[in-house]
Amino acid sequence: MDEWKKVLVLPETKIQNAIEIIDRCCLQIAIVVDSDGRLLGTVTDEDICRGILKGIPLNDPVERIMNPHPVTIPAITDKKSILPILRANKLRHLPVVDDAGHIIGIERLDDLIESPKNENWVVVMAGGMGKRLRPLTKDCPKPMLQVGDKPVLETILNQFMSQGFYKFCFCVHYKSEKIRDYFQDGSKWGAEIHYIDEEKPMGTVGSLSLFPFQTDRPILIINGDILTKVSFNQLIDFHFRHQALATVAVATYDYQVPYGVVKANKDRLIGFEEKPVYANFVNAGVYVLNPEILNLIPKNRYFDMNRLLKNLLAEEKKICIFPIREYWIDIGNIEDFQQAQHDYGGVFL
Repeated sequence: MDEWKKVLVLPETKIQNAIEIIDRCCLQIAIVVDSDGRLLGTVTDEDICRGILKGIPLNDPVERIMNPHPVTIPAITDKKSILPILRANKLRHLPVVDDAGHIIGIERLDDLIESPKNENWVVVMAGGMGKRLRPLTKDCPKPMLQVGDKPVLETILNQFMSQGFYKFCFCVHYKSEKIRDYFQDGSKWGAEIHYIDEEKPMGTVGSLSLFPFQTDRPILIINGDILTKVSFNQLIDFHFRHQALATVAVATYDYQVPYGVVKANKDRLIGFEEKPVYANFVNAGVYVLNPEILNLIPKNRYFDMNRLLKNLLAEEKKICIFPIREYWIDIGNIEDFQQAQHDYGGVFL
């Protein structure tokens, strides 16, 4: 009943600490209050995403990214009227406040409605040969390598299933029989699994030209070597809100220069920066595509996602990026595989 008390933070709380609170608690929100418990603002994943995209450091105070004017309700609000307020404002949370502005509770959309199944298709690119992971992939397709207590592909499936997704299409090629024999039609997991067989390697998106189903919903695509705790529902919500034709999930990659960097103005030394860290966004291998994009993929040919996105950019189509702030790793080589093994128990169990 008092779970909301665990998500209260002060305005000077670091953004990173607020993120940890959001991840640790089930409410998916942080409430910013003053020392007397009066509501100052709210912080959701959407606020965090905006802050990351603006380049706001995670060690800055949370008041820099909070929504200072959240919609609130008084404690006497009729329960029947809460759901319409949430829907009218496209919100997932409503702070409950008393007459003096103190926070006394939270109403959540998830608590008021039954979670429906998600009808969006999920396409998993699981056909790669995993050459950089040899000898591990000599007799095993990369998505079937065991990390923790199960194959990578099963963890991917479970992450989607836990968020309401159940319609899957696995694009397979290298040693595809091992994937088919293990997952079959997906009924063991309560899923519906179909397969696209690549007779030859078709790149990171070419097999989507063979997608056999009609849909008017955005399609989620994920590479079969990605482990992440990202909210795929929030990713789709972001895609809808920004009215994008395509959305690319991105992860933050920090690179530290191992030397002191010289600052200069023409030929004059003006200072040094000792071993600076530069943050960049990298492609996370997770995408949302509107179904009409499938018509732009050449039939039954090798075609990469980067080529598709470049073609869309050339036509000035709207492509958005969605920053992943949760756990993410691309198991591309032996070092990444070992890191995933190390992380697994603390992240997925």
